Amino acid sequence: MKTIIEPFKIKSVEPIKFTTKEERVKILQDAGYNTFLIRSEDVIIDLLTDSGTSAMSSEQWSGIMKGDESYAGAKSFFRFEAAVKKITNHKFIIPTHQGRAAEKILFSILGGKGKYFISNTFFDTTRANIEFTGAEAVDLLCEEGKHPELKAPFKGNMDVNVLDEFIQKVGKENIPLVMLTITNNSGGGQPVSMQNIKEVRAICNKHNIPFFFDACRFAENAYFIKLREEGYKQKSVPEIVQEMFSYVDGSTMSAKKDSLVNIGGWLSLNDEELAMKCRNLLIVTEGFPTYGGLAGRDLEAIAQGLEEVVDEHYLQYRIRSIEYLGEKLLNEGVPIIEPPGGHAIYLDAKRFTPHIPPEHYPGQSIVCELYIEGGLRTTEIGSVMFGKYDKQTGKLIPAMMELVRLAIPRRVYTQSHIDYVAEVVTEVYKMRNKLKGYKIVYEAPILRHFTARFQPL
Repeated sequence: MKTIIEPFKIKSVEPIKFTTKEERVKILQDAGYNTFLIRSEDVIIDLLTDSGTSAMSSEQWSGIMKGDESYAGAKSFFRFEAAVKKITNHKFIIPTHQGRAAEKILFSILGGKGKYFISNTFFDTTRANIEFTGAEAVDLLCEEGKHPELKAPFKGNMDVNVLDEFIQKVGKENIPLVMLTITNNSGGGQPVSMQNIKEVRAICNKHNIPFFFDACRFAENAYFIKLREEGYKQKSVPEIVQEMFSYVDGSTMSAKKDSLVNIGGWLSLNDEELAMKCRNLLIVTEGFPTYGGLAGRDLEAIAQGLEEVVDEHYLQYRIRSIEYLGEKLLNEGVPIIEPPGGHAIYLDAKRFTPHIPPEHYPGQSIVCELYIEGGLRTTEIGSVMFGKYDKQTGKLIPAMMELVRLAIPRRVYTQSHIDYVAEVVTEVYKMRNKLKGYKIVYEAPILRHFTARFQPL
């Protein structure tokens, strides 16, 4: 069949509140033109993030009723631990309440002034947790990933030649670990090839540096490998996942993505001494090592979600539904990162609004207009999120790309919702020459995009 249908039936529904354009203008103004500060009830289609916004299955909900809420040694932990080990084959599994908690623990122990952490591209909270320790987060994205309009199968890859050069330049003793983000969120949700994973592993072996995954969307990445990489078409997704993790020494994970749950995460490790340090910090900050800031019911839901997320019918539907939105936008001439990634469509704000310079935040302009025009909540991934100020001049150092992310929650919206999204984006694109820039009137010193307030220019 040509039509790929949702591999599920709907059992429960949640009503959507519809607002008028005039109401949305006032709502956005009151929120300081920051969609993070809008109440969810005032959003028609919420594409702010795919993190923690999944619809859980009947099996996950039934598992919640089985949750063992014992403080220590709960049976739900052991089901969770077994599910994570089945995927990663790592020796030590530490639950956390979400991915950034795992990052906070790991980088607090390994970070510090003079240290460098290297990635294909770090996302916002990962970068913030590194920089909070005084260390530096370094992105070494492959050249193909820097060009939104270029079509290439694995634009999330790390530039391994530059990686080797950088290690030799700063010294391996100053690099606690190398991390691949799979899929590459800041780079447009683009996948990383198995070949690239192997090449990074080889360089880490050469310099005796630990190698980790930011594994948030590991299943989507594995499915892209199956679709696009030679030698993997006949392999199952679980087999590909297990091979991916066989090359790394550990992982941080936000289970709010590819575990199909609303809260949770983990830190997986093979190093016993590092695991002991991480568990000690976990007890201080998160909870006992067999619950790590989560209820037993959450651990049950994660374990079940890990079984469901590697189902190829689900992944076929998931990847195709993102591709479907991308095709509709490309047919209307809307510039996006090509080819479409695994969890979101990324509008290329530089080509969408070429008349708005980076210092006037073109992505934020599009984000605001999408909300006003159709009640879509999206987020900017550009110079608001990743821009920095020059310490001498105070001028903005723009982000490498100016993007707007339309992140699609898992198992939440139907094809008609996605058709509506395409219509709204197309309407805004038709009026793109009328869009104006914004200035920041309030910003926090770290992760400013969450709470910043803007004014239109």
